[in-house]
Amino acid sequence: MISEQIILLRLFMMLFFSGLIGWERERLDKPAGFRTHILVGLGSTIIMIVSFSMADLYPDMMPDVGRIAAQVVSGIGFLGAGTIIREGFSVKGLTTAASLWITAAVGLAVGVGFYLMAGMSTLLVFITLNYFNRWEKRISDRGEKKLYCLADESSHVLDEIANLLEKKEVKIKNIKIESSEFKEDRTAIFELKIPLHTEIEEINSSLLKIEGIKEVGWRK
Repeated sequence: MISEQIILLRLFMMLFFSGLIGWERERLDKPAGFRTHILVGLGSTIIMIVSFSMADLYPDMMPDVGRIAAQVVSGIGFLGAGTIIREGFSVKGLTTAASLWITAAVGLAVGVGFYLMAGMSTLLVFITLNYFNRWEKRISDRGEKKLYCLADESSHVLDEIANLLEKKEVKIKNIKIESSEFKEDRTAIFELKIPLHTEIEEINSSLLKIEGIKEVGWRK
C-alpha cells in the first residue's frame, strides 16, 4: 500500500510540474492555461495512484492496474479537442492540446513513481514550448506574406485566386475580407506561406489577369 507521505509527495510534485507547463500556456493567453494544466496533471496522478492502490487492496480480484489509467489517454483527447479552434483556413490550439496530453502523461508517470522520467519530461516540454517556438517561427516566417487584392464584389474572384495560388503550391493560412471605400469593391487579404522557389512577380502577373482584380499588393 502506498503511504500517505508518498501520495502527498507525488501530488505536490505534480502540482509543480503541471503548473510549470501551464504557466507557459497562461502567459501566452492560450485557451487552456495554468489552472487547467494543474487539474489535468493532478487528476491523472490521482487516477494512477488509485489504480495501484486497488491492486494492493483487492489482490484476489486481480484488478488490471492499467485499465483505469488507459482511460486518461482517451479521455484527455476530448478535453484537448476543446482547445482547437478553426479560423478560416488556419487551425489554432494544437500545441495547447498537445501540452494537455503530455501533462496527463507526466501525471501518470508521477503516479506510478517514475520521478526522474516525469521531471526530465517536464523540463523538455518547457524548453520546447519556450524556445523551440522562436526557432520554428524564424523558419516559417521566411516564406510568410500577406497578399492584398482589391477586387469587385463578384464571388468568382476569390475562387480563381485560391485556384491560382494552389497551382503555384502556395499555402493559404487565412483569408479576411474588408469593405472598400467604394461600395462595389472589397479587399481580400490572404495570409500565405510561399515556397522559397516561388517568384512573386510571376504570381502578380497571373493575378492581374483575373477579371475583377484591380490592384495587388504584398506585405510581410
